[in-house]
Amino acid sequence: MATISTRSKTSLGDHGMIGTRIEETGTLVRDGGAFALRRDAGGRYLLELQRVPVDHVEKRVRVIGTLVGDDLVSVEGVAAA
Repeated sequence: MATISTRSKTSLGDHGMIGTRIEETGTLVRDGGAFALRRDAGGRYLLELQRVPVDHVEKRVRVIGTLVGDDLVSVEGVAAA
């Protein structure tokens, strides 16, 4: 189950606001001990994941989740794009 932010909405510039629901496509990459989405639209999101999607690493995926910080997404789902 995804973590839903209970913080008040705060502007994060071009990326939206905390609490904004996102659906993005890009390449799932390892980032040290974590995972990130290298976005098709440019830039990247660090991902908070409940499950590790090892089958999707270095592949194009669709990520659905909620923006919980500057370039940080609490992920509800990862699927092949």
